[in-house]
Amino acid sequence: MPGKEGENSTPLFRYGAKELDYLRKKDKKLAAAIDRIGPLEREIIPDLFTALIRNIVAQQISKEAMVTIWGRMKERFGDITPARFGPLSPGEIQACGMSMRKAEYICGVSRAAAEGTLDLGALQELPDEEVIERLSSLRGVGRWTAEMLLIFSMKRPDVLSYGDLAIRRGIMILYGHKTLDRDRFERYQKRYSPYGSTASLYLWEISAGG
Repeated sequence: MPGKEGENSTPLFRYGAKELDYLRKKDKKLAAAIDRIGPLEREIIPDLFTALIRNIVAQQISKEAMVTIWGRMKERFGDITPARFGPLSPGEIQACGMSMRKAEYICGVSRAAAEGTLDLGALQELPDEEVIERLSSLRGVGRWTAEMLLIFSMKRPDVLSYGDLAIRRGIMILYGHKTLDRDRFERYQKRYSPYGSTASLYLWEISAGG
């Protein structure tokens, strides 16, 4: 089944027949796209702190640049943990090749996590909107970043991000819309619920030409 990983393999966002069958029944055009595209695999980062720092690093740069900077960070600092990053200065982090502003964001998040003012473990017990509210209160973390963390770290099943341009483009391509306002988007969001995250995977693929 799609989204399932074996022991010692890369962790993936999990979904299966239940989610796909539901989406097929709710939407004929999405059903046709699911059948045409087939199974999709998307990697996740189960550790929320690591995922949060990686997302900040990745903002507004190419995938290649992100991979390079991330590799330097791991080589220089080792484990990506609050205990390791909390004491670091922005200058030490910036030296890995990112902007000083991003380095300051990472310092702020790391210190908050290390000092306990940001309790990442407690987020696992909160509903999606509360998680988004708490994460997006951090400097350098907006709603879109929080939504991506919900999917690709916390494995929440029902996230469809209006702030994601590729998601909106995927919907417009699939249904032939020239524009997509918030009201129309929310109608699709309700249609796909409670499996919006699985729908997101296919809309990304459609947006990319799949």
